Amino acid sequence: MLLKKLLLPTLAMLFVFILGWYFFSPKNLKPNDIQILNGEQSAEKRVPAQIGIFPLTPAENLDPEKVVFGRDLFYDRRLSKDGSISCSECHDLQHGGADGRTFSHGIRNIAGRTNTPTVFNSALNFRQFWDGRAETLYDQIEGPINSPSELASNWSDIIYRLNLDPQTVERFNKIYHRKISADGIKNALVEFQKSLITLNAPFDLYLKGDLMAISENQLRGYKKFTSFGCVACHQGRNIGGNMFQAVGIAADYFKDRGGEYPSDLGRYNVTRSEADRHVFKVPSLRNVALTAPYFHDGSAKTLEDAVRKMAKYQLGRQLAPQDVSELVDFLGTLTGEMPDSIKPQQRSISSEK
Repeated sequence: MLLKKLLLPTLAMLFVFILGWYFFSPKNLKPNDIQILNGEQSAEKRVPAQIGIFPLTPAENLDPEKVVFGRDLFYDRRLSKDGSISCSECHDLQHGGADGRTFSHGIRNIAGRTNTPTVFNSALNFRQFWDGRAETLYDQIEGPINSPSELASNWSDIIYRLNLDPQTVERFNKIYHRKISADGIKNALVEFQKSLITLNAPFDLYLKGDLMAISENQLRGYKKFTSFGCVACHQGRNIGGNMFQAVGIAADYFKDRGGEYPSDLGRYNVTRSEADRHVFKVPSLRNVALTAPYFHDGSAKTLEDAVRKMAKYQLGRQLAPQDVSELVDFLGTLTGEMPDSIKPQQRSISSEK
């Protein structure tokens, strides 16, 4: 298993080196161009079936009423046990969908154990949470609702509180044609999160043929992102979020950091398989310039620091300052437009309740 963990990323990077220049021209980027280890797309695999970055497309088949209702619930503090916080406290939609902290703080200011991932484009992830314990956005909602370090609530109390508000009861009945339920609340929250697609990032425009959308320096960063092997893990529509990978392939990240904590076990905490020790879902790099600090432990405070550490511990490279600068410049081109659905002008469920 250890040999497999070491060989698969290396093989993926070898493919990148050989085929990397193929991807530099936007006209050559087709979703089915490259197949690696065909069929290994399941949650337990380390290498994705495709290498390449593809532009985002708008979310489809959304129910507008559910999106608005889900957004209102996203801001509703009645979902927390003591009414002190909402989903938006940890996932600030005005600041990249995260909160800028090493670890988020839930009710009574209790700190969590892992860095908060962004909710933007989360519908494109193949699993949810750093350890991938939830298969879908719908399943993921149970985590923050019940976690003692997040909302620390339960569905009975939430439904009771929402039923005290005639307007909420009326809206729920209009949309779902039944009484307020956990299933309906989760459905609305999922519909809202599915709308959080950040389109028209400069690099997406470049991929679509606008060669002036990024600078020469950013293009050099993109070429290094590919030739160095970063794209072996960060690719696809979400530029990550579609595979698991071990942390510390090329050097012992946890030893150098000063020790190991339970949350560092990653996927092992879900499967109890030694092969999954220190294995995490690869995060999306979309809007990454907005979501510092970085990594599951929030230990990289800047994007420059994150780039250097990833090069060292995942690729076995010591980067020159110019390399870091160009890579960071490229990563800045992955910031997209904030979706219209985050605008709160139609909100009617008070976040102050």
